Amino acid sequence: MTPPTDTAAPPETRVPRFTPAERWTHRVTALLMGVCVATAACLYIPELAVLVGRRALIVRIHECAGLALPAPVLLGLASRALRADLGHLNRFGPHDRAWLQAVLRRTPHRPAAKFNAGQKLYSAWIAGATLVMLGTGLMMWFTHLTPLMWRTSATFVHDWLALTIGIVLAGHIGMALADPEARQGLRTGTVSRAWAEREHPLWRP
Repeated sequence: MTPPTDTAAPPETRVPRFTPAERWTHRVTALLMGVCVATAACLYIPELAVLVGRRALIVRIHECAGLALPAPVLLGLASRALRADLGHLNRFGPHDRAWLQAVLRRTPHRPAAKFNAGQKLYSAWIAGATLVMLGTGLMMWFTHLTPLMWRTSATFVHDWLALTIGIVLAGHIGMALADPEARQGLRTGTVSRAWAEREHPLWRP
């Protein structure tokens, strides 16, 4: 008989991790980011561009999704839980340095509170990258507002940062696929107590 896994834990052994507002903020942001990446691929990869066609429509969808990308987080700020989690993500402590050192040394003991240092670094990076993409995208869209040199530089930064974002997102998705309990936390809002104690030993839900 197969032993029970974390995802099959009974209700009394599960602890709340994310509220509905936080989960929907993540889902809508992920959807918009996915649209941005997919449309960018259709614009820059010749084989996909030929297959999909209708370049003007793809450009418009890409622009609208990019402009809407900050909206879920801005609306989600109405949630006290989301604001609290953003505060956790923005604070680094000694345990975060210990977590990074443990990853580099490949040691099993990795102290983490509700979010580990890797999640904090990813969140900070993707937030900054999104703002840069939004700014450079606006310069490329409203061509009459900035000098030619600015627009040329913005195009260069936008294109290469888009490639970097695609690679980082692929890594993010890969790590999520390797941790079904973390995915369940984002899907249902709860995780098993055993997983929480193992992966986030400093977190007190």
